[in-house]
Amino acid sequence: MAPEKYRKPPQLPPKFTGTPESLIADTKRLIDRSRRVQDTIVQDVTPETATFENVILPSALDDNEMSLESHIIGFYQAVSTDQKLRDASTEAEKLLDDFSIESGMREDVFNLVNIVLNKKNKLEPESQRLLEKDHKSFIRNGLGVPAGPKRDRFKEIKKRLSEIQIIFQKNLNEENGGLWFTPEELDGVPEDLVTSLKKGEGENEGKVWLTFKYPDLFPTLKYANNAEVRKRVFIANENKCNQNVPLFREAVILRDEAARILGYSNHAEFKIEDKMAKTPKSVDDFLADLRTRLAPGGKKEIEKLLELKKQDLKERGLSDDGTDTHYFLWDHRYYDRLMLEKDFSLDQQKISEYFPLSTTIEGMLEIFQEIFGLAFIEIGGKDRDELSESGNGSDIVWHEDVQVFSVWDDDSEGNGFVGYLYLDLFPREGKYGHAANFNLQLGFIDENGKRRYPATALVCNFSKPTPKKPSLLKHDEVVTLFHELGHGIHDLVSRTTYSRFHGTNTVRDFVEAPSQMLENWCWTPSQLRSLSRHYSYLSSEYEAAYYESSGEKKKPSESIPYELISSIISTKHVNDALFNLRQLHFGMFDMTVHEPSSHDDIQKLDITSLYNRLRHEISQLDGPEVLDSKNDWTWGNGQATFGHLIGGYDAGYYGYLYSQVYSTDMFYSVFKENPMNGMEGRRYRHTVLEKGGSKDEMSLLEDFLGRKPSTEAFYKDLGISK
Repeated sequence: MAPEKYRKPPQLPPKFTGTPESLIADTKRLIDRSRRVQDTIVQDVTPETATFENVILPSALDDNEMSLESHIIGFYQAVSTDQKLRDASTEAEKLLDDFSIESGMREDVFNLVNIVLNKKNKLEPESQRLLEKDHKSFIRNGLGVPAGPKRDRFKEIKKRLSEIQIIFQKNLNEENGGLWFTPEELDGVPEDLVTSLKKGEGENEGKVWLTFKYPDLFPTLKYANNAEVRKRVFIANENKCNQNVPLFREAVILRDEAARILGYSNHAEFKIEDKMAKTPKSVDDFLADLRTRLAPGGKKEIEKLLELKKQDLKERGLSDDGTDTHYFLWDHRYYDRLMLEKDFSLDQQKISEYFPLSTTIEGMLEIFQEIFGLAFIEIGGKDRDELSESGNGSDIVWHEDVQVFSVWDDDSEGNGFVGYLYLDLFPREGKYGHAANFNLQLGFIDENGKRRYPATALVCNFSKPTPKKPSLLKHDEVVTLFHELGHGIHDLVSRTTYSRFHGTNTVRDFVEAPSQMLENWCWTPSQLRSLSRHYSYLSSEYEAAYYESSGEKKKPSESIPYELISSIISTKHVNDALFNLRQLHFGMFDMTVHEPSSHDDIQKLDITSLYNRLRHEISQLDGPEVLDSKNDWTWGNGQATFGHLIGGYDAGYYGYLYSQVYSTDMFYSVFKENPMNGMEGRRYRHTVLEKGGSKDEMSLLEDFLGRKPSTEAFYKDLGISK
C-alpha cells in the first residue's frame, strides 16, 4: 500500500483499452479536429492580424492534446499480443503520418507563419524557439520549392517513406524465425535456457527451437562451444528479415531524391543541418579520427583473442579445421566472454545470480530517487483499481506482466507529482524485439495554465523467470536497464510549455547523452554493491533450487562480493576498441548510404556488399566472405534488421558516439568523485533534463558545465591519446 501522500495523483494514468475499431476511429477524430484547427486559422486570420497567439499557439495547443492519444495509438503495434490490434495500430500510424505530411505542406498556413516570423514581435524564449522551428519545418517539408511537379513529387516521396518505415518496423516486431538444434549441438549454452526452449515434434523430435530474440540469441553466441552452430545462428540472424532488403534500398534512394529536390547535396546534409554537428563533414571527420585512433587497439585485441582461440581449439583437439587463422564475427562474443573468464575471473553466470531483475530495479530506482529527488511508488492490486476510471486495474496496463509506478518529487523537491513510469521487461510474440524507451504521453502546459504530466515506458526483452530462478541480469543487461531508464527519467522530469519540446525531443546527436551518462553508475563499486542481492535470498524455493543446481552447501553472501565487483570494473575497457569499432561500422555505413556524390551513385550502390565490406574493413573481423574463393560480400543483410536507420536515426547513428563525448564530459567533470551527489544531481535535473528540447542543446551543456564541452574525458575514458 502506497503512503497516503502518494495515493492520489492529480492525474489518472492513461487507459489501454483500445480495440482495432477504436484505434482507427480515434485517429480519424484526432485528424479531423486538427484539420479544423488549421482551417480556422486560415479563415480567421489575415496577414495584418497574424500573431503568435492566433497562428502558432492554436496548433501548438492542438499538438499538445493530440499527443495524449496519438503516441499510445502507435504504441500498440510494439507491445500488443493481438495481431488485429497491432495491424490497426500500424494503419492508424500511417493515417497520422499522412496527415502530418499534409499539414506540413499547407502553404496557406505557412504563409501566415512566415508573416509572424518576419514581424519579429518579442516572445518568451520557448515560444520564439517554437515559431522558428515551425517555420523551418515548413521549409524542410518542401514549401521552399515552387508549387508544381517537384513539390508534388516531394510529397509523394514523404508518404512512401512513411509507409516504408511502418512496414519495416512491423516486419522486425513480428519476426518469429529461428533454428532447430539438438541439445548436444547447444553444448555450453546455459542449461536453463536450453530446457526452456520449445521442444520439437515429428521430424524435429529431439530438437529444440532457438529463436533470434535476445534472450536466446546472445547466450548462444556467447556460450555455444560448437563454432558451426554459432556461425549458423549468426548468419541466420543477419538474414531474419530479408523482406526488408528492398525496403531499405528504396528508402535511401528516395531520401536522396527528396534532399536534392530541396536543394541539398544529399540526405545527410539535410538531416545534420539542424543537429549539433551541423555538417556531414564534421561528422565524417569525427568518425574518421576515431577510427584512426581505435584501429591499432582493435588490431591488438584481435591478436590476443586469436591466440586464445588457437589455444582453445588446440585444447579441444579442433585446431586442424583451417579456421584458426581467422577471427570470425561469430567468434567474438564467445572468445570475448572466454577471455573475461580466464584473464579477469569474470563469471557472468555467477555475477547474474546477484542481479535478480526485481531487486535490481528496486536498487536502480533508489539510486535515481537519491540523485534526482524523486519517489517511485509501484501501483498494484487495489491501488490500480482505484486509479482506473472503470475500477478495473487491468485497464491501465497493456499486458499482465507490465509494472506501473507513479513518480513524485521527494520532500526536498516539494512532493509534487511527476508522472507515470511503466516497465514491460519480458519477450513475447509480436513485441518490439530490442530495448527502448517509449513516450506514451507528453508533458506540457495546457490552455488553462495547468500542467499535464507525462507517462513513459521501458520496453525490454530480459529472460523470463522460471520456478527455480527469477529473471537474472548479466552486467551488460544492468547497463541496458540504466540506459533506457535514463531516457525515461529525461521524459519524466521534463518541464516544458509545449509538448513539441518535451523530454527526449532534442536533437538526435544529443538525445543519447543523458542516458549514456547514467550508465556510469553501473561501473561504480558502491552502486553495484547496493544494486545486488543474491537470488537465493528472495524465497525459500529459490534458496532450495540454488543448492540443488550449484551443489553448494554454504549459502552465498547476500550482496555481491568485492572480488566479483573488482572483476566487473577491471573489464570495463577490455576489447573496448572492438566494441567501438562496431559502433563506427554502423555510423560510417549510415553516413555512406546517405551522402552519395550523385543520385546515380546511390541507385547503383550494392548496399548489402557495402554493409558487409565496411564491417570487415572497420571492425577487422572476418565473415563468411573469407571462406569463399570469390570473396562474396552478399552472405547476409544486416541492414534489413537495422531498425534505427529507418526509425529516425538515418544520417544520425553517429549520435551514439558523438553524444558520448558530452556524457563522458558531464560525468567526469561533475559526478566522478561522488556519483551520489544529490545536490549536483538536482542541478543536472533542473539545468539539463528539465529543459527537454526547449533550449539550444549546446547552451544547456555550457550552463551545466560552466564552459564549452571538451573531448578530453571521452578520449581519456577510451584509453587513447587525444
